Amino acid sequence: MVNAPARPTSKSPRPVAAGAKATASFRQRIRDISDRFWPRLEGKNSSRNSSYYLILGASLALTCIGLMMVFSASAVEQLSKDTSPFTLGIKQTVFAIVGFIAMLVLARFPAKWFKVLAWPGLAVSFVLLVLVLFIGHDAGGNKNWIVVSESFSFQPSEITKLMLILWMASVLSKKEPLLGQLRHLMIPVVPVAAVVVVLVLLEKDLGTSVIVMAIAAAALYFAGAPGKLFAGAALLGGIAALALALTSDNRLGRLTAWMGCGDANYNDVYGLCDQARNGMYALASGGWWGVGLGQGRQKWNWIPEAHNDFIFAIIGEEFGLLGTIVLILLYAVLAIAIFRVIVRHNDLFVRIVCGSVMTWILGQAFVNIAMVTGLLPVIGVPLPLVSYGGTSLTISLVAIGVVLSFARNLPDKAPKTKKRNTVTS
Repeated sequence: MVNAPARPTSKSPRPVAAGAKATASFRQRIRDISDRFWPRLEGKNSSRNSSYYLILGASLALTCIGLMMVFSASAVEQLSKDTSPFTLGIKQTVFAIVGFIAMLVLARFPAKWFKVLAWPGLAVSFVLLVLVLFIGHDAGGNKNWIVVSESFSFQPSEITKLMLILWMASVLSKKEPLLGQLRHLMIPVVPVAAVVVVLVLLEKDLGTSVIVMAIAAAALYFAGAPGKLFAGAALLGGIAALALALTSDNRLGRLTAWMGCGDANYNDVYGLCDQARNGMYALASGGWWGVGLGQGRQKWNWIPEAHNDFIFAIIGEEFGLLGTIVLILLYAVLAIAIFRVIVRHNDLFVRIVCGSVMTWILGQAFVNIAMVTGLLPVIGVPLPLVSYGGTSLTISLVAIGVVLSFARNLPDKAPKTKKRNTVTS
């Protein structure tokens, strides 16, 4: 007589399905990758000076690429004006040299010097922003330049970006024990930032005002503001941006053109799509490897401001997809290096300044590239460290010099992660 097989009891081990084993193995691999990725991203096993040299190297590389492309993109337009093809390139080089010197000098400054500079720097910025409303030079629909002479002008809103960052970091760091209360977190930072945005909007510069709002949001985030605060601010900011676009013929025209440029039947009577379309033509004609330095065709007065807002399109045409990827990777290296400085410092002032500068440069780069590739409407935002613009280049290098000063003084060990403030009303 053959005995029947015994039934498995509750204590008997159940066979594990092959699918469950595969899922557990996949999850473990993800954990292993995460455990290796974050320490490398934060630079926990790297030397203290690695972040300093990564920031310095990426900034130098981006600036050198920018100088080369300004010479290439502006030469034809200058020749058509019967001036030297090297005029704008030489001017940009002079600003780059001044910026490099300032960057290296500021890299030696201690943090307390920047705290002292915060209040008078913001006061001077306010005076310049008001002054530009009365004596500012109007170009391209924006009135945000103060002309000193025929060969020199500057943009106060660019200076204000850095001064606002230093001021917000100084105020929030002094109020660190009180940042758990919403009123101390918001006042006076939000009202002052709002005044700056209004003054920039009065100059009809929507692009710069968007970047200023992003900088203010970054300062609040690194100070410990809750996520729900940014959700509400983003909604209000979107509504305000739409309202501003609808109340300005220039901005409304750009928005309408952006929505219709992809439509073959769109009747572009005023040529508002020319810049965006020719920018896309430049990227498309560049292919994988590009047509060669100086060989681009769209810069022959087909793309307005080819050396400024749309320099990314010229890079894509002359160096191809490979050139644009290299440029984006350099911005990524700069972001990772600044992020390492943030996580290695325990000083709230340092963290807010570095986080705000990172948001400024990377956010502006994202907006510019998205604008050129048609993901966003054309709002006149230059590519940081690359586009033509003396004030933008010099102040960007100065801001990086401030970050370098913090990177030179990294602590030996990364601080323990602080619990974010629980904000109450």
